[in-house]
Amino acid sequence: MWRALRVVPALRGPAAAPCSSCCSSPAAMERAVVRCVPSEPKLSLQFVLPDGSAKHMQRDQAEPLGRALARIATNAAKGRSGKSKKARAGGEAEEAAAPPAVHLFSSDGQAVGAEVPNAAAWQEGAVLHIGEARYRVERNPPALTELRLPRSLLAGFPVCPKVSAEFAAPQHCLFRWFRERRAPGGGWVEEEAATGRVFTPGNALVGLRLKLRCTPGDAARRYGPPREVESSGPVEAGPGACTFDARHLYTGRVCGAGRLRAVSYNILADTYAQTEFSRTVLYPYCAPYALELDYRQNLLKKELAGYSADLVCLQEVDKAVFADSLAPALDAFGLDGLFKIKEKQHEGLATFFRRDKLSLLSQHDIVFSEALLTDPVHAALREKLAAYPAVQEKVLQRSSVMQVSVFQCAADPSRKICVANTHLYWHPQGGNIRLIQIAIALSHIKHIACDLYPNIPIIFCGDFNSTPSSGTYSFISSGSIAEDHEDWVSNGEEERCNMPLSHPFKLLSACGEPAYTNYVGGFHGCLDYIFIDKNALEVEQVIPLPSHEEVTTHEALPSVSHPSDHIALICDLKWK
Repeated sequence: MWRALRVVPALRGPAAAPCSSCCSSPAAMERAVVRCVPSEPKLSLQFVLPDGSAKHMQRDQAEPLGRALARIATNAAKGRSGKSKKARAGGEAEEAAAPPAVHLFSSDGQAVGAEVPNAAAWQEGAVLHIGEARYRVERNPPALTELRLPRSLLAGFPVCPKVSAEFAAPQHCLFRWFRERRAPGGGWVEEEAATGRVFTPGNALVGLRLKLRCTPGDAARRYGPPREVESSGPVEAGPGACTFDARHLYTGRVCGAGRLRAVSYNILADTYAQTEFSRTVLYPYCAPYALELDYRQNLLKKELAGYSADLVCLQEVDKAVFADSLAPALDAFGLDGLFKIKEKQHEGLATFFRRDKLSLLSQHDIVFSEALLTDPVHAALREKLAAYPAVQEKVLQRSSVMQVSVFQCAADPSRKICVANTHLYWHPQGGNIRLIQIAIALSHIKHIACDLYPNIPIIFCGDFNSTPSSGTYSFISSGSIAEDHEDWVSNGEEERCNMPLSHPFKLLSACGEPAYTNYVGGFHGCLDYIFIDKNALEVEQVIPLPSHEEVTTHEALPSVSHPSDHIALICDLKWK
């Protein structure tokens, strides 16, 4: 594999004559690979001398080219001296190791001056002469920095590799998939029909490992050296029918122009699923292997990919799951992702959007506690809350966050939309805290959707930890909450907090009020919602939730056929 080399300053001596043939046969030339990034002080240069020794140089970008060429000449002479010593040891006549002539010519055949800085001298297509040898300069060629397959592979479930590259993009890379040969002697057999970034192994591949060969590429159709990765284990049999299979029948295609498919889903953070309490108390009915992250991620990636959504708002997203699993997988299906972590936890929120339908204009994420303390938008609420120090302290202790993203429609740039995503305080007796959090949320959204981007519609997704009978749901839906609502004393008289609140939006729960969106052994209820601005948007279709029989096939959620204890909400929206 090539390794980066950094370039050194200038050659002294007579100027090199123009080159008439340096670009005549680039196919026959060796490579001189240059890595030059403006944000870094040094560049690197790598090439192989005629004697077969690989050279890797690092030089200041501002240094004059001549010093780099002089260093190359010195290195080449050392190589010749080494050959000379071997010749003497073999009884051959000694040769003087004179430095070879070293010049650099631009792609049009002109000699590059010794005083030109390295960063400007080493351009794509330039030709380096070292004696009689010729090297074509490749500046910042595509290169893979990471290629990884998931640890768990299931038949019938998409395999989405993590691909990280420099000077390349996954959509321009070339992919070739191979399966293990069953015959004695092993080896690999190429899956001829599998040429994309995502590969779904069939049942015939159960028991076989997979191999991926990726060649990095860029928009200019330049390609770097390929890299291969083999799966750590074989493809295993899938779980059979999953709770989302029937839902995919409604979502096989992306919505048309003027429409958006939105998803809201608490995906159950691994940091909560992988505890003794979860295994023995919360989800004792769930097979232990079905709580494992790799297994659940297989199900989750297939589920989300099959929804063909334009907007996906996720809660309880582990930081590593976002970076290493969901973002690479959903990128392969046309979605870009944004992440906001809770500072006290290892999980947070993720918002994905279809990049060929929406472009991101701005982000306005907040931590509720910080916004309450510092943002002038919340001055009135801050003043009211000061009268209730016990409640105020509890609000400030919470790490709850909200993502707010403003998007523009690609098909109609006049259409913009504000998308919010949150996960409110969880405690069953925390209704008063949730009311304060949602007041902060709606005031912040008002600032974005009324002040910064006047009159743009909003979509507000999340796990609100609030049933339809709660004060939080009533406040969001009706636009106000009375100071004597029972939720103000949800945690007893000591935390009583009475204040009237209001907001200007006309919001509708797009998926209505399902019997439940969270179904575990000890509880089931509707906690998740997609609220929409009913003045600007209307619901075209709500994707039916799994049947009660499907949800309870394995007693409750999560299960071997469902990756979370929540159920995704999905709806198709259109502008009025």
